[in-house]
Amino acid sequence: MLFMDVHENLTGVKAADVAEAHQKDLAIQDQYGVDYRQYWVDEAGGRVFCLVEAPSAEAAAAVHKEAHGLLPDHAYPVTEGV
Repeated sequence: MLFMDVHENLTGVKAADVAEAHQKDLAIQDQYGVDYRQYWVDEAGGRVFCLVEAPSAEAAAAVHKEAHGLLPDHAYPVTEGV
């Protein structure tokens, strides 16, 4: 399944920090059968969005938890458009 997970209220979030966290996700994602495809950073709004293919939202969150501890506030199932 494809999910968009959303991290909110990240005052002072910087794209460079998110890039580092994303690399940590990529390093362990295979252990959970997860594929973090892409992310977006809204520095001004203090939000991060992660597009992830995973067997469940819980599996995707487990990668974040182990990799860097930054759990999403929401995870929405999504359908990829053309």
